[in-house]
Amino acid sequence: MKFRLPIPFHKKCLQGILIILEMLAVLFLESPSAQSQTVSANHPFAIAVHGGAGSLKKLNLTPAQEQAYKDTLTLALQAGYAILKNGGTSVDAVVAAIRVLEDCTLFNAGRGSVLTHEGTIEMDAAIMNGHSLKAGAIAGVKTIKNPITAARLVMDSSKFVFLSGSGAEAFCRDRGIVIADTSYFYTSFRRAQLQRALTGDTVLVDHSDTTGMVEPADGNTAEYKFGTVGCVAVDRYGNLAAGTSTGGIVNKNNGRIGDSPLIGCGTYANNKTCAVSCTGRGEDFIRNVVAYDISALMQYRIINLHDAANYVIKTKLTAGGGRGGCIAMDKNGHIEMPFNTEGMFRGSINTSGVLHVAIF
Repeated sequence: MKFRLPIPFHKKCLQGILIILEMLAVLFLESPSAQSQTVSANHPFAIAVHGGAGSLKKLNLTPAQEQAYKDTLTLALQAGYAILKNGGTSVDAVVAAIRVLEDCTLFNAGRGSVLTHEGTIEMDAAIMNGHSLKAGAIAGVKTIKNPITAARLVMDSSKFVFLSGSGAEAFCRDRGIVIADTSYFYTSFRRAQLQRALTGDTVLVDHSDTTGMVEPADGNTAEYKFGTVGCVAVDRYGNLAAGTSTGGIVNKNNGRIGDSPLIGCGTYANNKTCAVSCTGRGEDFIRNVVAYDISALMQYRIINLHDAANYVIKTKLTAGGGRGGCIAMDKNGHIEMPFNTEGMFRGSINTSGVLHVAIF
């Protein structure tokens, strides 16, 4: 004897099951962990980082100082690349690489952040997932040890894209983000740098000859610059990501926000086109919507990454008096790092696993 469900009941159950399966499929396909299961893990992967662009003159750097910057860029690249090699996502790799740079006082992000006019720290960061177009950003935070981690938290754990100031601090603190005492961020050369700016009543930008001062081993202070940091990557699943973190500009007005945390200005990622992280005078990058402009040229003009990135940085930005550079990567792992200044701290590990770091 065969048991059969009543026909009406059977149809309702079947319809319900189909609806549930459709909902689960959507959730599964949209979840980050599902990406690795639904897409081939054989896609070429690569990573690139930057540490700021500016009037970098080789004569202002001792061999030991130059090597210190290159070593830190290498550590950042290796941290992100290890994640990609082991099957991690591009978002994870971007966060890992930027955290290395934020923890180093050589760069203007995290612990190495510059000081505002009032002598305070105000940090900004953003991250974007090229697969989902989700993004997270924070601005004006003062005690978050790694701002890029906070931006990731906003992207993953909130319904918003951008949080700032005390609201951003509270959101992150309540969710376990590592908080550091303000003394963690203050260094003697950052204090001296601010005093120099205050004396001259100037706002020092990333690419200025007088942006920063290095404390070399011999105790002599050299004119130099410290820069915004950023990272772009593509993972084994073909997904792009971009992230940027900064302390802003020396002697800036309290509450000033640059391009780094503004999606489309200093940070952007889209699997259909590219991932971009910018560095330079933020106001110029905001006015020109630089990061998105590169992507738009690729999408609407159907030109390649090389032509798009170099046109925006070396022609369009330069024509308007803008100074700086960017790192950019397309879905195939092709890397471009154009800049219109004397130098840019930069490095990459390409799809062949070849590591390269440079300043000039």
